[in-house]
Amino acid sequence: MKKRINIKKNYKKIFFIAIFIYVACIFINQQKTLNSYKANQEYYAAQIKQETEYKETLIAMKDNINSPEYIEKIAREKLDMYLPNERIYKIYN
Repeated sequence: MKKRINIKKNYKKIFFIAIFIYVACIFINQQKTLNSYKANQEYYAAQIKQETEYKETLIAMKDNINSPEYIEKIAREKLDMYLPNERIYKIYN
C-alpha cells in the first residue's frame, strides 16, 4: 500500500515539474517575442520620424515653388535662361 502511495506521489511530482518546465519555456518564448517586437517598434518609430521630416521638407518646397525667386533660380540653374539685357560672363579654365 505504501509503495502505491509513493508511486502516486512520484507521478504528482513529475507532473508538477513537467508543468513548471512547460510554463518556463512558454515564458522564455514570449519574452523573446516581446523583445523582437520592441526592436521593431524602435525601428519603425525612427522611420516614421525620418519620413515626417521629409514630409515637412516637401511641404516647405511646395510652398516655395510658386515664388518668383525660386522660379528665377531654376530658370538660371537648370534652363540657362537669364533676364533681358543681362550680361553673362563664362570663364573657361
